[in-house]
Amino acid sequence: MVNLSNQQKGSLLAFVGVMFITPDSLFIRLSSIDTWELLFYRGAIPSVVILVALILFYKSNLIKVTLAMGLAGLFYALTFSITNITFIVSIQNTNVANTLVMIATAPMLSAILAAVFLKENPDKNTWIAILITFLAVVYIFFDSFKLGNFFGDIFGLITALGLAIGANIIRSVRDKDLVPAAVIGKFLVAIFALFFVDNLLLQGRDNIIVPLMCIMCVGIPFVLVTIAPRFITAAEVNLFFLLETIIGPIWVWLIIKEQPSIETIYGGILIIITIAVHSFHKLKKV
Repeated sequence: MVNLSNQQKGSLLAFVGVMFITPDSLFIRLSSIDTWELLFYRGAIPSVVILVALILFYKSNLIKVTLAMGLAGLFYALTFSITNITFIVSIQNTNVANTLVMIATAPMLSAILAAVFLKENPDKNTWIAILITFLAVVYIFFDSFKLGNFFGDIFGLITALGLAIGANIIRSVRDKDLVPAAVIGKFLVAIFALFFVDNLLLQGRDNIIVPLMCIMCVGIPFVLVTIAPRFITAAEVNLFFLLETIIGPIWVWLIIKEQPSIETIYGGILIIITIAVHSFHKLKKV
């Protein structure tokens, strides 16, 4: 990635990170453990794996890098941990579609926060892409709002706000590595969940599903998505999360046969085309 422009680096990191996230909802549905046990493993396993990677990468400089994060690192760790908790609470208290449609508001929230706090107003093409994709998501899941649980929907919206705040925190200190803060955030999630866990025994297919989910859909993506806003705007990073809005339900359809509606198919095609065109124009400028 040395020869890539910042736009290319950020777009590639965000795209790959989100693609790893897309089966996450499916794995959560396939697991049979309760909410707090799931939160513990989703906090503990990725944090240990990424911490080992950071130690190997930074060696004796890791403590220095961690301290250099300052208040931004602290706020990001807290935001990251809260977002991780609210996502699980949301997806286990409403349907996948409702959670993902709430998360689809993240790009718009990111753009508003960036304009207010960072004075980084997204360009016209980004606003157009945000508007089109948001309307597509509303179209896809219009009926699902009537079917979902209000409690779960609220936590989905909190998750979207957390994603927007987190991406803008990273963007505001783009010269610093906040991956250690994400590790701290994951540790906080695991510690918090421990107070509510009845037992930590994995049985049957959970022995495979839970570790795979924690590494592939949580560990790898959170590193990539934490780095991406250092190169592109927070709104652009969160635009890629809309891919999960359409691809996530497709994974569920393929594996456990919850067939998406025709609205999901049409709206999903529009989302993918919009993100592809937006990214193409952005990359063509560099």
